[in-house]
Amino acid sequence: MAGGVFLLNGAGAPDYGGALTVPVVVTCLMAASGGLIFGYDIGISGGVSEMESFLKKFFPGLLKTTRHASKDVYCMYNDQALTAFTSSLYAFGMVGTLVASRVTRRVGRKAIMVIGGSMFLVGSLVNAAAANLAMLIVGRMLLGLGLGFSGQATPVYLAEMSPPRWRGGFISAFPLFISVGYLVANLINYGTSRIPEWGWRLSLGLAAVPAAVMVLGAVLITDTPSSLVLRGKHDHARAALQRVRGKGVDVDAEFGDILAAVEHDRRNQEGAFRRILRREYRPYLVMAVAFPVFLNLTGVTVSAFFSPILFRTIGFGSDAALMGAIILGLMNIGGIIASGVAMDRYGRKLLFAIGGALMFTCQACNAYNKDLQYYIFHPSVRMLWDTDGFAFDCRWQWRASRGRTWGTAARCPRGTRWRCWC
Repeated sequence: MAGGVFLLNGAGAPDYGGALTVPVVVTCLMAASGGLIFGYDIGISGGVSEMESFLKKFFPGLLKTTRHASKDVYCMYNDQALTAFTSSLYAFGMVGTLVASRVTRRVGRKAIMVIGGSMFLVGSLVNAAAANLAMLIVGRMLLGLGLGFSGQATPVYLAEMSPPRWRGGFISAFPLFISVGYLVANLINYGTSRIPEWGWRLSLGLAAVPAAVMVLGAVLITDTPSSLVLRGKHDHARAALQRVRGKGVDVDAEFGDILAAVEHDRRNQEGAFRRILRREYRPYLVMAVAFPVFLNLTGVTVSAFFSPILFRTIGFGSDAALMGAIILGLMNIGGIIASGVAMDRYGRKLLFAIGGALMFTCQACNAYNKDLQYYIFHPSVRMLWDTDGFAFDCRWQWRASRGRTWGTAARCPRGTRWRCWC
């Protein structure tokens, strides 16, 4: 993630006075809307991949395979072209992240969010108009670049703009918007699946709506004071800070701390990577890398993307599979709202410990449940309990557990987690 400059939070947070203002709430919500495009794409792509009209257009061979009831359900969606459609977004998302991390300091968080939203907007229109698989994958590449840019800048923007006292709550807005986008996407898929021939185009094309919201919001909001100071725009930075903190609030102390933080950051830029490899910093380095790595290794993105297909493979019908994905989205939203309150009150460490234990338990129970049916017994053997229902219970418990713990805490920028300058 791009380096950010933010003030201490939690128990060590300085009290600058002033109330929670409407401008800072509106500004942070507009920035957090960048999560809408990520959540929408995850939900919409997985649902579209299960639509017959979409498969008929781009993956006719796969459509024939899925119609063979005698074939192993765990292999029926094994298709290299479908894999390319899925993975192209994430491959180019990684490229976008690497590029954005280099340029965000030079052009600011706001500009990166505008660029990311614009690329996602173009990509969604290309996908909606796709005439062949190549055009579809090009659209996915643009979506990936857009997500890489926006995902790089948005969490840092929220950390830098939000008041230290309420930083956890504001940062939780980003994963909350991801979950809202995912829920909306599944609701749209549930409706468009009943539209023959062009329902998938409507689902993919509507991704332009959250992208337009993000671009418009990023254009209207101001850049963060820290980012403006980094680029030498001190007057603009002070004006931006005064605007979000309120006209009657004395921002001298906070602005002075921002100037000191930026200067500290500049003095320590040279040799920073060599210093972080020293023995005394290794625990922080390990955890700073482990947070985002293990967040993704939990399989949450893959699970969310393939939720409709996953439910089909365990015996759900087409409509029931889409409805199951909707319920998972609701569970995740509830968990994230709870974590936004708990993170500032109890800290990130407790959330990681509780979340890890709960997610491990849910995944272990789910694996044991399906292993009994498919490997110890024959799939046709009637079990003493409803294995499909139990699998669904494990999935929503897992999503809710992740949402109220890791889903928010792991997206908090590293400097804020360790309560130090970054």
